[in-house]
Amino acid sequence: MGIVAQCRWCSERLDEVVLDLGRQPAADDFPLLSDSAQTEVFPLQMAVCGRCGLAQLVEDLTVADEPRGIEPEALIQQANQAIVMVAASGLLGAGTRVVEFDSPHGGSWRPRLVERGVVDLTDADEADAQGEPADLVIDVFSLMHDADQRKALAARVDRLAPEGTLLLQFHPLTTIVDLGQWNALRHGHMAYYSVTALVGMLAEFGLTPATAWAFPLYGTTLLLSFRRGAEPDASVRRLLEADRRCRATDPAYAASLQDDLSRTTSELRTWLVAAQAAGLKVAGYAAASRAVPLLNAAQIGPDLISFVADSAPAKAGRVIPGVGIEVVGVQRLVESGADRVLLFVPDLLDEVRRDIPAIEASGGRWVLAEPSPREVAVEPTGSGSSAAVA
Repeated sequence: MGIVAQCRWCSERLDEVVLDLGRQPAADDFPLLSDSAQTEVFPLQMAVCGRCGLAQLVEDLTVADEPRGIEPEALIQQANQAIVMVAASGLLGAGTRVVEFDSPHGGSWRPRLVERGVVDLTDADEADAQGEPADLVIDVFSLMHDADQRKALAARVDRLAPEGTLLLQFHPLTTIVDLGQWNALRHGHMAYYSVTALVGMLAEFGLTPATAWAFPLYGTTLLLSFRRGAEPDASVRRLLEADRRCRATDPAYAASLQDDLSRTTSELRTWLVAAQAAGLKVAGYAAASRAVPLLNAAQIGPDLISFVADSAPAKAGRVIPGVGIEVVGVQRLVESGADRVLLFVPDLLDEVRRDIPAIEASGGRWVLAEPSPREVAVEPTGSGSSAAVA
């Protein structure tokens, strides 16, 4: 499909859409139940630049207004692991001057860094920032939210000391494509990076990659370090070679997500219709932004999912935009006697099984919603494990 837009990095004309979710509501706009009659919808499309290879949101006419959620335990654990690894590499310690660009979705390192005795320059005014550059500039899932990618990356490099290190954490395009995570495409998320594209972007500022760390969050997330004059180590070379093999910067690579969209939505709707026919009461859990495109693309409403529970008080009394499914608190879920609970954020599985044991204790089952519905088996007491089954 032809489009008229410019790349958010190199300003090259974007010629083709590789993923089209149609017209979708803003994924971060959860209207109050009393205000949900009319929901505005907007185009939601991904393109990949033929010059620089950056995958990106084609346009975004929405205004961010997400009720603040509770930071997932998996995100906190990942931040803790990353800090330990970075500190072990010698990049972080008492007295290290640090600036952080953090995500609106949580995962900030700052509270943990302060405990390690760093000098936090994040909130320094412009004059102070110019006078005392940072040894370590940290971006935790933040860069992807900036519409002007060149301006945003320049702002991070500008805070960096000449011998400093830039750390970028991101959900790589290869994970999104290889795992069929098409609903990673959302309004407000402007860019989706392959390692190759990101390395090319930083090269224009004279920064080269030094090392990489991988974490299981969201299927796989990466943390890359960049500095002037660095030589890529084996971890970076492996990632670049993997990108080369799959042609990660080729628009055709990301285009496979369109088929994943069709398959995922069809399988989810088929499963829900079968559950309804079997007399099962189905609820959902996690009113997350990623659930919005999934439910809207599959056209799933309150007739198939009674409600979606969420632990964030700010989301109770609201609805999933576009489909009108009510968002309720956890207690309502516990009292509902739901036979199946669709979990829209798989990374929360261990946390919700521990914190809401009443679901399984009453005979209910958790079901992972993506990439296709998979019921989580209850293991015998003391086994200490769980498994997803078809």
